[in-house]
Amino acid sequence: MTSTEEKVDNGYRAVPYSYCTRWNDRELKFARTMIFTVEEINRDPTLLPGVSLGYRVFFFFFFLKLSHLSTCACLSEKTRYPTFFRTVPSDHFQSTALVQLMEYFDWRWVGIIYSQSTYAEEGTTSFVKEAEKKGICVEYWLVYSRTSQKKLDTIVEALRKSSSKVVLMFMSLSYVKSFLSTMEAYNITGKQWVGSESWITQKDLVSVDRKHILYGAMGFALPDASIPGLGEFLLSLKPSDEPQSAIIKAFWEIFFDCSFSPSNTSTMCTGTEDLKTVFSDYTDVTYFREENNVYKAVYAVAYTLHAILQCQNDLNPTTKKACVTKSEVQPKFVLENLKYVNFTTKNGAKVFFNENGDSVAQYDLVNWQIKEDGSVEIKQIGQYDDSLPEGQKLKLKKDAKIVWAGDSNEVPKSVCREPCPPGTRKALNKNKPVCCFDCFECPEGTISNQTNSVDCLICPPEFWPNEEKGKCLPKRTEYLSYKDIMGALLTGFSTFGMFLSLLISIIFFTHKETPIVRANNSELSFLLLFSLKLCFLCSLTFIGRPTHWSCMLRHTAFSITFVLCISCVLGKTIVVLMAFKAKLPGSNVIKWFGPPQQRITIFIFTLIQVVICILWLTISPPFPSMNMQYYKDRIILECALGSAVGFWAVLGYIGLLAVLCFILAFLARKLPDSFNEARLITFSMLIFCAVWITFIPAYVSSPGKFTVAVEIFAILASSFGLLLCIFAPKCYIIILKPEQNTKKHLMGKVPPRTL
Repeated sequence: MTSTEEKVDNGYRAVPYSYCTRWNDRELKFARTMIFTVEEINRDPTLLPGVSLGYRVFFFFFFLKLSHLSTCACLSEKTRYPTFFRTVPSDHFQSTALVQLMEYFDWRWVGIIYSQSTYAEEGTTSFVKEAEKKGICVEYWLVYSRTSQKKLDTIVEALRKSSSKVVLMFMSLSYVKSFLSTMEAYNITGKQWVGSESWITQKDLVSVDRKHILYGAMGFALPDASIPGLGEFLLSLKPSDEPQSAIIKAFWEIFFDCSFSPSNTSTMCTGTEDLKTVFSDYTDVTYFREENNVYKAVYAVAYTLHAILQCQNDLNPTTKKACVTKSEVQPKFVLENLKYVNFTTKNGAKVFFNENGDSVAQYDLVNWQIKEDGSVEIKQIGQYDDSLPEGQKLKLKKDAKIVWAGDSNEVPKSVCREPCPPGTRKALNKNKPVCCFDCFECPEGTISNQTNSVDCLICPPEFWPNEEKGKCLPKRTEYLSYKDIMGALLTGFSTFGMFLSLLISIIFFTHKETPIVRANNSELSFLLLFSLKLCFLCSLTFIGRPTHWSCMLRHTAFSITFVLCISCVLGKTIVVLMAFKAKLPGSNVIKWFGPPQQRITIFIFTLIQVVICILWLTISPPFPSMNMQYYKDRIILECALGSAVGFWAVLGYIGLLAVLCFILAFLARKLPDSFNEARLITFSMLIFCAVWITFIPAYVSSPGKFTVAVEIFAILASSFGLLLCIFAPKCYIIILKPEQNTKKHLMGKVPPRTL
């Protein structure tokens, strides 16, 4: 029975007082289910043989209580309720299931509306605790009261202004009816309602007018069960079956709007009316959810009594206490044995109790789907079974069609902040809930490859983040390649210089008997041209991907060929000086620097450089390396010097010979014109020294492949300087001014020139 007055919720500490004015047909249904189960057990010859169960319906708070509907988690406290058992799951399990539901659909930002009752308050508190463990935040947590307009206004404002799209309504059925009827006037839409098991299967909550409120609602319900024969039993009820029951007659009058007593306002009841024509909670036999808990509870008592009465020896093997006879059975014996009961009912339900008196928690996940005519269809879309391992408790049907709030085909998003994408890191804000975090871009050189990553990872040295900073990619390598424009140009100049040297060699060879070629020591000229060809070719070893052999070859080849080249120039300069000294009266110096001595001098000068290079390659040779210090996002493939002393030693030796050659050529610059090659050598050495003096700071400061380009440029510039300054004037005379290529002209007197 229900009351029109506000019920007093005393937290199960005392009998709630209420003045009942209306019959509750759900409770009649539960009572009739109990009767059906008792009769079914009595017909079973294997269960309680020789014993028939009876029943009386009344309240008792000091004896064994086996509830089919009390879900408050507080009742699991055995220190306060030592005699309480139940076949309905505790709200603790419902709260855990609701949290897993939120987690499954990634609803991390939710609102809660609950009622002023122990059921709702305990359930909401349990939900919030479990939600915090899973990183789910509650935007608002508001209580609904049927008598407070201020609290209602606060709820309406929160629903309209809140950013959370999911609202958990944790209320008992009577509060939900009141709340929904009140909310009709406020036109609240766009919210995904999630309900507790107390109301989620009550179709009568929704009418066409309320379609916009609960359309797509979702929640956990007690599992539906098949109880063969129960539907027919409930609908077969007749007042004649219980002629002395005033309760049955009262319900009958309500069902059929009739009266067993003469009345001017209603028709007379015949007692033969058909319950199948009535729509009410009692006559709804489509689903058996709460009724299955009644069914299991009665069977639990029967199996417990069966275990007590089947005790054959002096000692009960389960409780380790003395066996009792049928006449000695007392409630405390049922309590002691109920803890150990474990059986399966005829409809396949497994029944046992844990140490808190709770049965296994199982729920159906249901979805409110409203048809075109406004009627409600509550469809099962999944299941929750707490006895299964973690990660498998909640399962959705593969073919389940889910209707979401607002008639959407997509799962509603309900987060305070969208997840931090890869490439960013998640940072908590002390002034906000954990779900309202901040996202910061990963610093340079770091990545995050997961959503909501709390840290950014440093890429390995040979890797660099992509633009999104979501993964590390191999760094782009950089070296002077033949495919580069700069590499191609330098290759072209090197090739051109080599062919130009070859062309000059051909010109000199074809005119080797002419005075201008013979007058300037043709043997040294041809050796110099050969060394210049090598200089142009060795510059090509600097282009391309550095390897172990190319690194050793490029520095040693260019240093040895350059020393050979400078030695030839130095030899030509000494020859000029010696030739001039030989013309002086009484001088015989020419015999001390003839062709054999010239060859030995060039050989010794070159051998010294070869020895330096051998020592360099033996002690610490150049090697290919990956320079990752200059650029952060690129790797410079270069040749490390190995021994810096060796590198600067070969350069220093070249520079020493160049300076010596320049000084000697400068001293011989004013000799007679027949020996004017000294001026040309002076110019070439001046260019050579200027190039290499400029090379040093440019080499040190140039980045990456430009370092190699500077070195090649220095080689080419100095080589072209020697080639053009020394040989271009002679080629000019040989080809364009052949009349000057005579001994008479070369021996002629001309005014002296100055530098």
